[in-house]
Amino acid sequence: MRYFESILDTIGNTPLVKLPKIMADARCLVLAKLEMMNPGGSVKDRIGEKMIEEAEAKGLLKPGGTIIEPTSGNTGLGLAMVAAIKGYRAVFTMPDKMSREKIDLLKALGARVVVTPTAVPPDHPESYYRVAERIHKETPNSILPNQYANQANPQAHYETTGPEIWRDTDGTVTCFVCGMGTGGTISGAGKYLKEKNRNVRVIGVDPLGSILKDYFYKKEIIKAHTYKIEGIGEDFVPESTWFDSIDEIVKVGDKEAYLMTRRLAREEGILAGSSSGAAVVAARQIAETLGPHDVMVVLLPDTGERYLSKAHNEEWLKEQGYLEEPVAPLMAILRAKERTIPGVITIDIAAKVREAADMMRQYNVSQLPVLDTGILIGSLREEVLMKALLENPKMYDDYVAKVMEKPFPIVEPGADLDQVYKLLLRGSPAVIVGKENRLEGIITRIDVIEYLAGRA
Repeated sequence: MRYFESILDTIGNTPLVKLPKIMADARCLVLAKLEMMNPGGSVKDRIGEKMIEEAEAKGLLKPGGTIIEPTSGNTGLGLAMVAAIKGYRAVFTMPDKMSREKIDLLKALGARVVVTPTAVPPDHPESYYRVAERIHKETPNSILPNQYANQANPQAHYETTGPEIWRDTDGTVTCFVCGMGTGGTISGAGKYLKEKNRNVRVIGVDPLGSILKDYFYKKEIIKAHTYKIEGIGEDFVPESTWFDSIDEIVKVGDKEAYLMTRRLAREEGILAGSSSGAAVVAARQIAETLGPHDVMVVLLPDTGERYLSKAHNEEWLKEQGYLEEPVAPLMAILRAKERTIPGVITIDIAAKVREAADMMRQYNVSQLPVLDTGILIGSLREEVLMKALLENPKMYDDYVAKVMEKPFPIVEPGADLDQVYKLLLRGSPAVIVGKENRLEGIITRIDVIEYLAGRA
């Protein structure tokens, strides 16, 4: 029989997989390390067990004790698993930008969650770091593992993540790309890989708004700005980052990270979080500098199941401005017309034929909708008007009602182009987009032809 003593024994040995669609144009071999395959769904499972084992070995954590940690969610899940198995209580503080799913998952594992404001500096009394420290001081027999300073964090990756990458690439890895939060993953794995081959490029990924890249290159601590990517980036410099294990750091913005996260799910079948999207954005940029003999490993930190209300929610993405609403073909045609014609050109039932002719000439249109107190009641066509005036030139001074025909057919703005096409083919010279009392525009055969030609 083959089995494990506990869920903790299943942590690690996550697979490397190719990204055949997203990395189709890369000259090098790009492999994604899927850390969402850990039992808790993230790379942080590795450090949860390591930090608690060290605390126990040092006598800092005793039976019945409490584990307290500020976390973006994933470290909390790793620690909550350990707490559940070993019989400890767990209390976690989280910034309010984190997804609802992460909070619910922590609670499901028996933890208490304290949510704090995101937009406060790290030394503010209400920051999730300071709130965790306060709870620790107030709770007897408790520990604060503090992943941001705990050297067991990078050490866990030195002992597991790095060796796995080296083993699974048969020692051929030449580039390692990894997001940076606490810096533990990139530091530990990067150090191990460089010890095996000092020419391995270790490249960190930092969100726009975080301070880590500026500190790495300039040794300056700039003012941080709020960003949406979860799980990476910092507004201070963590002691758990070993900067001498890192060669480069690249910046990635929120929108490109979230759109890539969406692509990972829809094109590669990999449901991941936004930090994975950020890592792949960076990996695509870096791949342009690599050749056919290079092997890049990009680490994808966690599962997307805990981001269904954000990264994988179309409404949320639209609210953030990351996902543009698709423009219906009819509205696209009308927008193109607005460059030459200001809105919908109509004429009132009380107008004279002369006014209608002048309006057609001024705007270079061949038909006009006829309105009565704002309601569509008829139409005027160029050829009908011309025929009437040839037969009786005095009609210039008559009202348009004398030459008016039935209204053009109306379709909703969201209607298919095919519906408009069929109406035009049946003989209608134009189709109105909108409603009887609210006209969005008018579409003719030449409008459709120009639209289709522009798409070709």
